[in-house]
Amino acid sequence: MSQEIAVVGSPEFTTGFRLAGVRAFENVPDDEKDERLDDAVERTLDDDDVGIIVMHDDDLDHLSRGTREAVEGSIEPVLVTLGGSGAGSGGLRDQIKRAIGIDLMEEDD
Repeated sequence: MSQEIAVVGSPEFTTGFRLAGVRAFENVPDDEKDERLDDAVERTLDDDDVGIIVMHDDDLDHLSRGTREAVEGSIEPVLVTLGGSGAGSGGLRDQIKRAIGIDLMEEDD
């Protein structure tokens, strides 16, 4: 059984993914993130059909501590964050390493 990609965030963030064919999404307007983002992320985490959750890096600041720890520590589905100031190659490298269990960018000496 194949798993889906789900996108959680503002309608502006999710629209591009929806146009690309992503069917699982949770729209949370920017002015409602503090109240509704936890619930949207938790619903997505509990969805057995979702294998990857995509969020904007800045949205992690709107999550409660417990939800943030749950989503960042989740192996399946795995969290992938995009954008923001913390999304450099080190962040992506860590996400890939966590998702597959090995460091693909490690250089052999």
